[in-house]
Amino acid sequence: MRQFLTRSQRETAKLAKTLAQEIIKKPLKIGKALIIGLEGELGSGKTTFIKGFAKGLGIKRRLTSPTFVLLKKYKIPKNPNIYLYHLDCYRLNRTKDLLGLDFPEIIWIKFKIISEKERRIIIRN
Repeated sequence: MRQFLTRSQRETAKLAKTLAQEIIKKPLKIGKALIIGLEGELGSGKTTFIKGFAKGLGIKRRLTSPTFVLLKKYKIPKNPNIYLYHLDCYRLNRTKDLLGLDFPEIIWIKFKIISEKERRIIIRN
């Protein structure tokens, strides 16, 4: 488990970008996926994080929340056979519905509001 304290949207996005750059270096087996679950209350930094993460993957398109469509798909320029799927699962009843899928690795990232300008980000895998 790694824990970080960010004090601005810029710091949160930078942390996400760095994490994405670490992850993209590791090869994935064909037909497998890596899921990163973001958990946190409204305003805790999840959208800022995913935007920074996409930037770290080299995605230039502007990311918008998939709240009303549940899923958006973005091609990763450095590897056109790999995609970033951005899901908004707040309307799902149970996270267990996602965990039952056959994924080799799941990383959960929890966001906690500390103060108006501080967020605690905990990464578990």
